[in-house]
Amino acid sequence: MDTGKAIGIIINNSEFGDVRSLEGVAPTKNPTVFTIAVPTTAGTAAEATINYVITDTEKKRKFVCVDTNDIPNGAIADPDMMSTMPKGLTAATGMDALTHAIEGYTTAAAWELADCLNLEAIKLIAANLRKAVENDPEGREGMALGQFVTGMAFSNVGLGIAHSMAHTLGAVYDTPHGVACAMMLPIIMEYNQEATGDKFKSIVEAMAVDTTGTSVEEYRKAAIDAVKTLSKDVGIPEKLPALKEEDLDFLAASAYADACRPGNPKETSEEDMKELFCKLM
Repeated sequence: MDTGKAIGIIINNSEFGDVRSLEGVAPTKNPTVFTIAVPTTAGTAAEATINYVITDTEKKRKFVCVDTNDIPNGAIADPDMMSTMPKGLTAATGMDALTHAIEGYTTAAAWELADCLNLEAIKLIAANLRKAVENDPEGREGMALGQFVTGMAFSNVGLGIAHSMAHTLGAVYDTPHGVACAMMLPIIMEYNQEATGDKFKSIVEAMAVDTTGTSVEEYRKAAIDAVKTLSKDVGIPEKLPALKEEDLDFLAASAYADACRPGNPKETSEEDMKELFCKLM
């Protein structure tokens, strides 16, 4: 879908024939060619967003393109189209969707309408991802809806550095995007927690954890632990053996330059990112 969105934009905006010129927010003038998007995973929600991601293999980086002209004219999010995904892909794409919802809910640009959608997406994903991994039809349907709902939300409010860092891991080590997101999400939640107000309480409650009588510190930890537990339950690793110390400077610089980084609720730096990457070693 991302490739199709880029091609559609270039066809109708020939001055952007070099896809690298579309990185970030490009001043395109014309909408994409007529497009119907049919997702076959429950993860990226590219069928509903103003975003697409391109891998630059020469420079070993992924870059995000943000353009209201790239939204498909129609979307068919049919869970039957997702039923042949193997367990690993179901888990990875599902955790990508959860990362969208949690980052979108806590991003610097978050607001009430997007919050409603992202909280519902967290609830749907937490309730259905484990079942979807087992190819349960109800789980597939819940995930198809959950990933679409957060797509409409995060497309309006942006993401944060869990995605910035996941993009970089995917470009350098070919780590599947959803796996990279799942590994980074609890690390970044812990890093951001003091800049999120009481939002972790709503997150953990949406994941069906009782917060009665808990302190701020306790419900924040509970939210992080709930994400870790879900990730572990669906088979996502916690560490990335491929990550090398000599790559840290490049990884941090690439992640800092990523279009998702400014949306993070907490100010960050390349040095911070190096320390956060180290938590995967």
